[in-house]
Amino acid sequence: MTADVADISVIVPAYRSAETIGRTLASIAAQTVKPACVIVVDDGSPDGTAEAARAMAGRMNGIDLIVLEQENAGAGAARNRALRSASMEFVAFLDADDAWLPEKIERSMDVLSQTASDLVSHDYVMIKGETESYINCARHFRGQADPFASLFLRGFIATSTIVVRREPIVAAGGFDETLPSGQDFDLWLALTAGRKVKFHVFGEALTRYHVIPGSITSRVASRRRCNLEILGRYGRVTGANVFSSLKTMALRAAIIQVQTMQAYAAQHKWTDALMTVFSTLPTLLSVPGSFRSKAPPRPDYLQEDA
Repeated sequence: MTADVADISVIVPAYRSAETIGRTLASIAAQTVKPACVIVVDDGSPDGTAEAARAMAGRMNGIDLIVLEQENAGAGAARNRALRSASMEFVAFLDADDAWLPEKIERSMDVLSQTASDLVSHDYVMIKGETESYINCARHFRGQADPFASLFLRGFIATSTIVVRREPIVAAGGFDETLPSGQDFDLWLALTAGRKVKFHVFGEALTRYHVIPGSITSRVASRRRCNLEILGRYGRVTGANVFSSLKTMALRAAIIQVQTMQAYAAQHKWTDALMTVFSTLPTLLSVPGSFRSKAPPRPDYLQEDA
């Protein structure tokens, strides 16, 4: 790779993204250090997403643009499809309704080198309608004795901010396609548990994250179920012993309950929010039963017949 082209494949899962995919790809084409290629996977969109992506081919400033199509199978399956086709040393992820600032790749590669990390991410700006909010992810990482435990509690790595070596993702089997949501959180925990992959989060907002009505982040009940499943998978490695691990798991369960209540309240679903309040004690009492002495084996979702 040359100084202005990085050894990166950018993976863009897309569903019903015909109106936003052009903005997303344009933000990649505008990078000060460009990726070698972009792989868009249209996850069975009925709105011409693939055609809108292909229309950008002549405007990518020399970046290879690959557009694949599959039947609708979810974002995890779409990312796995792209990972099978990716050939660069690093991969970056960008959802088809988000965008990068021009320095995103350059700064990420700088931090990877400076910190000798395998995975880096950063802060971002969250956009809801006309409202923009700075999301400070780095504060949860800085100064933590155990960054993994902090990640387990707060889930502060946003997928559209990541650059990571491809090899550890392949070794982990890719994204868990059985999870309707949280496949990315699950994978980052699988990679970083036991310090297998060194990660670093830096304090620059280089991604603009758009909250789209009806997106997976708005499917509150599904997100809660998946987060509780992930809690059981990785809680055992968050403490020095069983007691400290269970304490961290209970705190994570409480955080999940609070986030669920807040999400329902934001949607004015007051009955669902109240039911979440009533379910908090049973949820906390269920934590010991979800403790596992070790994580279940992860299937290899990157096999062609997975």
